[in-house]
Amino acid sequence: MRLIERYLFHQLLGPALLATAALSGVALLTQTLSGLDILVSDRQSPLVFAEITLLAMPQLVVMILPVAVLVAALIALNRLHTEQEIVICFAGGMSRWRVASPAFRLAILAALISLALSLWVQPLCYRAMRGLLRDVRSDLAATMVKPGQFTHPAQGLTVYARAVDEDGLIHDLFIDQTNGKGRDVTVTAQEGRLETRGGYPVLMMRHGANQEFSKAGVLNSLAFDEYAFDLRTLMPAREPVHYKLSDRYLHELFFPDLTRAWERSNRKKLLAEGHARLAGALYDIAFMAMALAGVLGGPFSRLGYGQRIGATALAALVLRTLGFAAQAAAGGAPAFNLLQYLLPLAATAASAVILFAPLRRAPSLPAPGLAGLTA
Repeated sequence: MRLIERYLFHQLLGPALLATAALSGVALLTQTLSGLDILVSDRQSPLVFAEITLLAMPQLVVMILPVAVLVAALIALNRLHTEQEIVICFAGGMSRWRVASPAFRLAILAALISLALSLWVQPLCYRAMRGLLRDVRSDLAATMVKPGQFTHPAQGLTVYARAVDEDGLIHDLFIDQTNGKGRDVTVTAQEGRLETRGGYPVLMMRHGANQEFSKAGVLNSLAFDEYAFDLRTLMPAREPVHYKLSDRYLHELFFPDLTRAWERSNRKKLLAEGHARLAGALYDIAFMAMALAGVLGGPFSRLGYGQRIGATALAALVLRTLGFAAQAAAGGAPAFNLLQYLLPLAATAASAVILFAPLRRAPSLPAPGLAGLTA
C-alpha cells in the first residue's frame, strides 16, 4: 500500500472506529435498560447483570458494523472531497480504483470481522448466556422470596418476607405449608438465609417459632433458635438448555439433527439464519461501495454533497430492510435465500458502475481572443 493510499486508509479507519464505538455504546445502553429486570426482579448481582449484557454484544456489533462503515465513509469521504484532497489525488494521476481501494480494504476487513463474530463468537457467547440465564431462573433465593410479596413456589407453600439484604439475609420470614397429613404448618422467623448443607439447599431460619394444629385441633407452638427448612423438593428439574437460532453454529444451521422434532419443524428457519449469517458480511462491502458512489460518483461540488449523502443513507436503509424481509421470507420459502446474497451484491455492482463510470464533461469553447486566429 503506497503512502497516499495508506493515508486515505487511516482517514477512513479513524471515523469507522469512532462510529463503531458510538453505536456500540448506544446498543449497550439499550441492552442494559432491557436487562434491568435481572437486577430488580431476580435480585442478581451487578456482576451477573454485566456478564449477561456483554455476552449479548457480539450479535449487536455484527448489526452495527455495516452502519458504522457507511457513516464513517460518508463523513471521511465528504471531508476529503470538500477539502480537495481527493481532487489532488486525481490531479496527481491516481485512478479511481487507487483512490477507492483503501476504502474497499477497510470494508473487507469489517466483513471478515463480521464473519468471525457471527459464525464463532456469537454462538459461543449466546450459549454461555443461555446457561447463565438458566442458573438465574433456578435461583431458589430469587424465586422463593420476593420482598413484600406473598409467593407460591410450590403447591401448598406460601412464603413471605419483609426485606432481603444485599448479602442475602432475609428479615421477618413467614412460611405456610400443607404437610403430608393435610394440616398447615406455619413457621415464622426473625431472619433467614439460604445455605447448603450436605450438598443440598436449605433455608436456615433463626429466632422463630413453628406452629401446627394437632388432630384434636390444639395449636402446638415450638420456639427455636435455628431451624433448617429443606428445599430439595422445590428444586426444579435441571432440563437441558434449548439453543435458539442465534445460539447455533453454522454447521448446526445447515446440517441440523433431523431426528429431533424441533429441528425438523424449523429446518427452513435454520437455513435462513445460516444464509443470513454469511450474507450479512456482504453489507459491509455494499455500504462502502454505496458511500463511494454517493460521494465520488459524480462531479466535484464546492457546495458539499448533502443531497447525495442523504440519498445514499436512504438507499442503504431500504437495502438493509429488504435484506431482513428476504431473511423472513426465506424462513418459509428457501428459494428466497438466494435473494439474501443478491441484494448486497447487486447494490455493490450498481455502486461500482456509478463509481467507475466516466464523467461527462461539457465541451470546452475556444477563448474569445483566439476566435479570430482560428477564422
